[in-house]
Amino acid sequence: MKSTTLIIAILTMFLFNCKEETKQEIPKIQDEVEVEKTSEKVVVEDIDTTEIELEKPQTTKQLKEKLTAKGFKIFDYVDEKTKDTILMQQYFIAFLKSGPIRGQNEEEAADLQEQHLAHLTKMYELGYADISGPFGDDGNIRGITIYNVPTLKMADSLANSDPMVKAGRLEIEIHPWWAGKGFPLR
Repeated sequence: MKSTTLIIAILTMFLFNCKEETKQEIPKIQDEVEVEKTSEKVVVEDIDTTEIELEKPQTTKQLKEKLTAKGFKIFDYVDEKTKDTILMQQYFIAFLKSGPIRGQNEEEAADLQEQHLAHLTKMYELGYADISGPFGDDGNIRGITIYNVPTLKMADSLANSDPMVKAGRLEIEIHPWWAGKGFPLR
């Protein structure tokens, strides 16, 4: 069970560690893992992980200095319950709202949707956006993107470069938003 967890953790780091700052050599992985519940055997082929980039842990002070140097607004506070220092960072939430030009035919709308998703993927891969997604209803607000950039001007520029926005199918409304640094969604 521990080896299964270790291999899953390593594979997860391999798949999701796209843009970190330092490189560390990790040996090739070749192992046979037995999945307990199904008794299936999964063979992990030779995966060259020498180019996986791992982020060095940094102190809160280092993180604050790095964010401040890049122009991010931050503050911290002490959680009374845990006595932990929580670092807050300003992000920007872009609400993607129905735009004034929604008369595209089915083919044009599908093409715009493909370009829109490519744009959001690029924003995520470049580190400018942390999360994006549509809303589950059919309201005026179609979805959101949370931009991890230092200024409203930059978030606005990135959001307005979306092909759906340029075509008028969507329009953007952006608000500053504060969140604890490093807290995952649950």
